[in-house]
Amino acid sequence: METIVANPSRAELIAASSLEALLRTYSGVVYPLNCDAMGHMNVQYYVAAFDQAMWHLVHALGYRAEWQTEHSQGWADVQHTVSFSKELKIGSLFYIDSTVGRVGQTSLTTLHKLYDMTGNLSAANEIKSVYFDLKERRSLPLPDVIRLEAEQSLFRLQDIQPL
Repeated sequence: METIVANPSRAELIAASSLEALLRTYSGVVYPLNCDAMGHMNVQYYVAAFDQAMWHLVHALGYRAEWQTEHSQGWADVQHTVSFSKELKIGSLFYIDSTVGRVGQTSLTTLHKLYDMTGNLSAANEIKSVYFDLKERRSLPLPDVIRLEAEQSLFRLQDIQPL
């Protein structure tokens, strides 16, 4: 018989979270227009893919795009730390796995790894994003739903090799 908790603790809410520690947040293909003069995917397209991965991750944490218009709340990236380890060429298929690296009062640090389809790491990005009041142009505390999901993701990540 399942026990029902009338006023669950923060730890009980975190334990009930459904977000996996690592989440597939983006898949793509390298087109000729994505490449530089040397035939490799250009840096701007790596960053664009990481940016889209971040939006999928915060959605999985509970953020909704409608909050931008309904509540004037969104995200401001304040730091990207990108490292490259293997070039992607025209026609390469790739994917990004993402997770939460740190939960602050007003910010999330998210970790993203971009792999080719054989599982070779091509690039990694650590993004610090501040939750933001779009009208007042100031940081806001993370909403509870996002904080709880992000903390649960960190909890589950303890059993997995860090990005």
